[in-house]
Amino acid sequence: MIDVSFFLALAMFAFVTSVTPGPNNIMLLASGAQFGFRRTLPHMLGIVLGVASLLLSTLMGLGALFTWYPPLYSVLKWVGCAYLLWLAWKIGSAPVGNLETTVSSSPMNWWQALLFQYVNPKAWMMAIGCVSSFAIAGDLYVQSGFWMIVLFAAMGFPAISIWAWAGVSIRRWLTDQKRQRIFNFCMGVATASTLLLIIGN
Repeated sequence: MIDVSFFLALAMFAFVTSVTPGPNNIMLLASGAQFGFRRTLPHMLGIVLGVASLLLSTLMGLGALFTWYPPLYSVLKWVGCAYLLWLAWKIGSAPVGNLETTVSSSPMNWWQALLFQYVNPKAWMMAIGCVSSFAIAGDLYVQSGFWMIVLFAAMGFPAISIWAWAGVSIRRWLTDQKRQRIFNFCMGVATASTLLLIIGN
């Protein structure tokens, strides 16, 4: 039977790895500021579902492919980097104007956010690190894997919500187009800067 210490340690791991800066959270900050919390919810849901599917894939052995064939991780890393640069450009060049009426751009939807996790090296590191640290071999493997997915969803959603709410708070400051352009540029640079964390691993 799984003891309480397993749940406490797993919950802490899930929250800390979810709340720390990375591509997902920087994009949620920008989305909260540009679109508000409600319109950012599908993006957040996609992240939660994407991480859950990565954990399931890793539990089923997909993560072992990186150990068996290391160049595959390098391919994933560079594809993720290229996509992040494209997202950084999209964020940095986002249209400015009345935030309540601007419709020329839209937030990331849930399935885009879900698929992004598969080219997000930080998400893969979270999934592989979680399974390697918390999976219990033998009869409890399935049960421990189930709780990984549940606790990552339960702790991850509030953790990433902090970034979206921070964006909503910043939204009140974005009252003119100059400030919006500066914010968009800073968020684009911040998104691109996460490449330093990815390339370094």
